[in-house]
Amino acid sequence: MIALEGRARRLGDDVNTDYIISSTRKRDTIDAHVLKQWLLESLDPAFAASVCGGDVIVAGRNFGCGSAMEVAATVILAAGIRAVIATSYSRTFFRNAINNGLIPVQCDTDGFDEGDRLSVRFDGAEISVVNHSKRVPRAAAPIAGIALAILEAGGLVPYLRQHRRLAEERR
Repeated sequence: MIALEGRARRLGDDVNTDYIISSTRKRDTIDAHVLKQWLLESLDPAFAASVCGGDVIVAGRNFGCGSAMEVAATVILAAGIRAVIATSYSRTFFRNAINNGLIPVQCDTDGFDEGDRLSVRFDGAEISVVNHSKRVPRAAAPIAGIALAILEAGGLVPYLRQHRRLAEERR
């Protein structure tokens, strides 16, 4: 079981990977632990400095669109954010998130505001989100099979260290 609690950090629709970490910052390094100081700087220059461990990014539609650079997912993790809750994702970002152990939760985020207290719980493939500030529960799209196994292991590399190969089908 995976269970997280944290503060909502609200973003809008179409947050592309260059908003997450500017391509100009990636010229010198792709080390996420260096880049985290510039997380989302083009949307809010003070964002990175205001992140607390356990924060949860909450966004609208098409989160992670744009470039397929996986550093967009790893810089979010490096900042101490373990999950993103969005209405929808770019397919590439969604998979990069799973492979790196960033939890991409897909559900309706209408009515979630900056600073709301949230919890995310995985019970097998089933995911639930609760906005405790507004007392609003939301069902999320399930994550199952190999994607769930990779997340439970903490990402693709830890999964492969444990299993030595990708499982064909986990039941």
